[in-house]
Amino acid sequence: MVGRKTSMKVRKIHRYLGLFIGIQFLMWTISGLYFSWTDIDEIHGDQFIKEHPDQSEFGNLIAPNGHGNVKIKSLEMRNIGGSPYYWINGGVLMDAQTGEIKKGIDEQQALAVASQYMLPELKVKSVERLTQTGGQHEYRGRPLPAYVITYETDENLKAYVSETDGSFQRVRHRSWRWFDFLWMTHTMDYEGRDDFNTMVLRIFSLMGLITVLSGFLLWYVSSPTIRKLWKRR
Repeated sequence: MVGRKTSMKVRKIHRYLGLFIGIQFLMWTISGLYFSWTDIDEIHGDQFIKEHPDQSEFGNLIAPNGHGNVKIKSLEMRNIGGSPYYWINGGVLMDAQTGEIKKGIDEQQALAVASQYMLPELKVKSVERLTQTGGQHEYRGRPLPAYVITYETDENLKAYVSETDGSFQRVRHRSWRWFDFLWMTHTMDYEGRDDFNTMVLRIFSLMGLITVLSGFLLWYVSSPTIRKLWKRR
């Protein structure tokens, strides 16, 4: 039979563990509910983007290795402001009609790229050039520098276009930011928000398991039925 002292120790362990990790349990529950009840396509901002981005046909294109004797390992076509460009080897932007090497696109070209993807009824509020981001930034881990195009919406909608290669990168809005914040609390990665293998998460997961097991043990040591079975023995 389990003694009264042992029962009290189990109660204290369960109580203090529950108090310590209770807030994190609450955040896991809230974030899990939010993730399961939201449409991931809407979180990505698909409702702000054209179903089929604008496409163009180009002629009089030069060979991508016909200027500067560029050796090609990879090649992509870019439509930047209605003009064709080659993105060569993941690092060289070349005008596909003149062969001119570009160091990057300008603000007007970034707006033109964004207009190919964003819904036409959206009005531009401002354009900024972004050169650096921190681990908490909504554009973290993406190509820099980039242009941030803000639209006149209640969602604080922003589109990001890479300055280096003129590619449309991401859309960010209020619902995505809520998702990102809750994802941070879910993974407990308070530095970069994207690491699902943090030591803090592992520790709290183990503590959560101990809390649950201590709850079962508490039921066992305090159950009248179990006590009766022990007395019969």
